[in-house]
Order: sequence, then C-alpha cells, then structure tokens
Amino acid sequence: MSMYFQNYLIKMVQPELIKRRDKIRWLMDQQNIDAALIACNINLLYTYGQIISGYLYLPLNSPARIFVKRPNNIKGEFVFSIRKPEQIVEILQEQGLPMPQKLMLEADELTFTEYTRLANLFPESEVVNGTPIIRQARSIKTPLEIEMFRRSGIAHDKAYSQIPSVYRSGMTDREFSIEIERLMRLEGNLGVFRVFGQSMEIFMGSVLSGDNAAYPSPFDFALGGQGNSNLPGGANNKPMQEGNTVMVDMGGNFNGYMSDMSRVFSIGKTTEEAYAAHQLCIDIQNEVINLAKPGAVCEDLYNTAIEMVKKAGYADKFMGIHQQARFIGHGVGLEINEMPVIAPRMKQELEPGMVFALEPKIVLPGVGPVGIENTWAVTAEGVDKLTNCEESIIELQA
Repeated sequence: MSMYFQNYLIKMVQPELIKRRDKIRWLMDQQNIDAALIACNINLLYTYGQIISGYLYLPLNSPARIFVKRPNNIKGEFVFSIRKPEQIVEILQEQGLPMPQKLMLEADELTFTEYTRLANLFPESEVVNGTPIIRQARSIKTPLEIEMFRRSGIAHDKAYSQIPSVYRSGMTDREFSIEIERLMRLEGNLGVFRVFGQSMEIFMGSVLSGDNAAYPSPFDFALGGQGNSNLPGGANNKPMQEGNTVMVDMGGNFNGYMSDMSRVFSIGKTTEEAYAAHQLCIDIQNEVINLAKPGAVCEDLYNTAIEMVKKAGYADKFMGIHQQARFIGHGVGLEINEMPVIAPRMKQELEPGMVFALEPKIVLPGVGPVGIENTWAVTAEGVDKLTNCEESIIELQA
C-alpha cells in the first residue's frame, strides 16, 4: 500500500469508518453483545472501506482489529497478518482483550461450514446472528454515503440520456441491452450488481420489451423476463417490435453504491393506453413521495399506491401479470435490496438517512411495461431525488 493511500485512509476514510462502526456498536449494546466478527465482503467494505480476505473484529468498547489473509500489503496499528482464523483468538489475548460473553456472526450470509468454524473459535461465548443488526445500521446512510449516491445518480443519468443514440432498427432486446451496458461502463459503472442473499442474480440489470416483461421470474424482482439460457430474468433475445414498449432497469453501481432507475422507451409510437398507464405510475410516484417523510410507515405508502391502482382499474397488471411483486420500493446501498421495503405488513418508519428506490410499474399485454423508478434519500423534511432524467416515454427511431 502506498504512503499516499495510507494517508488518504487516515485523513478521509477513518472518521467515516468510525461513524459506521459506532452505529453497529450502538445496536450491539442494545442486545448486550460484546463483540462482532465480520467476514463477508459487503460488510467488510462497509466497516473497513475495502474488501479483504480476512476478518474485522469489532469489540464494543475498544478499537477494531483487522485480520488479513490477502492481500499481503496492508499495514497498520491494529492490522494483523494471519494464515487461518484460528490465529485470531491468540492475537486477541496478546492484545489484552477479554473473550466476549456474547458474540455476533453474519449467520444469514456465511456458509454453514464457515459459521461453525468461526463460532468454534469462541467455545465459551454465546453466538448470535448479527446480520439483522448490520443491515439495520447500514439502512441509515452517513452524509458521505449520500454524497456517493448523488455522484452515482449523476453518472446514471448521463448514461441513460444517451440510450436513444444506440438504438438501431431490427435490434433484439439483448443487443439493445449490450449497447446500454456499454454506455453504463463508459460512464464508470463497475459492472457489479450486488444483491443480499444467494437466491438472486443478474448481470447489470434488465431490458424488458413487449410481453417478456410479464414472464415470471424465480427472483424477487418487480418484473421478471425470460432471460437467456440458464440465467433467468431480463432480455430474451427477441426482436423488439414496432409499437412495443421497452423498460430499461440497470443498476447504477458507479462507486460501490447502487442507485436504481427505470425508464421506458417505445419502438416508434405506442398505444394511447400505454401513455395513460405510464402517467398513472408517475402520479403514483408523486403521491407516495409527497407522503414519504420521516415517520411515514412503509405499509401505508404501499397501500396508497394500491388504492390508486385499483381506482384506475389496473390492479391485475400492477407489478406484473402472471406473477405480481408484492412491493413498490426497496432500500438501496452497497446492495440493491436493503432496508426499508415498501410493502404490505412492513411497519418500519422512514428515517432521515434512508435511501430507497420507488418503482410503480404496469405491464400491458401485447404492448409491454410502463412505469417509473427513481432513487430517493430521506431528509429531515421529506425526500431528495437522486436520479434525474426524462420520465416520459421516449420514442426510439432508427
């Protein structure tokens, strides 16, 4: 590690990491947890500022210790090189740290084998699941994280504004997706779509044209898509038809933070119903956002959207047809599916610092998807929009 980068970590990153670790510590203290042993990539990125092959040990009342297997160029006062996790306990004892009576591990994210191995390092400790605590801490973003979202949103907008320029007559949805992916990468997208849990995967997002938007997906996405080969979801390599709509929903990971945005295009002019249904989705967005203030209950926001959809007669086409998603929004951060979730039975209240994507969408048989998705940051007064570009249906011309 260069001296320049070490100084950068000390001056810029360390105060930010202390804030993040202290949020976790505060939640640990509420449950009488003495320490956390963090091993998963995303949580290491959150608490240490970079991904390592190793562990971050977070005691309640003393500085964190970093145990690194790879890379071998990381140095520091509380950084220790190890070959295997069994060395952790010996080093903690040499440091004069007591063994925790109650220890938390990322039980929802570790494999059974790794969880068991790490738990066995502390045979006298009560071991509990720390994943919900870390996700709760991550749900309230720091000012620096909000700034990262803003920068991601700017790059996301810039890429989307160029989409009409890459359309060519006769394109398949996959060819169109590839060109959009290229635009995103040229604007700095990292090409990594990070998801919580092991049962969802996709490349950079989805491009859904015509009836493919109604194709059921095994993943908990707003809309599915048949996909290609053994990767379900998104484009299915069919030619895009005149009059059909095309929804572009690409994750905006330009700096580690996942801005989320969907926009709708049409091959030539589409139907009047499509324009009307699209406007309904924008109206739903605007109504929900008017209510989205600190203290607003996620379930109430969802119910507001559902009532508008029912009144307009689109309940059977909202968030899918054959398989309907039961949410209209989700938290975003280092992963695309964080807390909060705007869905039925979700009693969580919005808090300043939360960042979420709101995505009311309708699928019209024979035409395709319409709707909108933007990323929003909750402030003390309401919400700030982080993704800003044209929201109407944009006609694509050869």
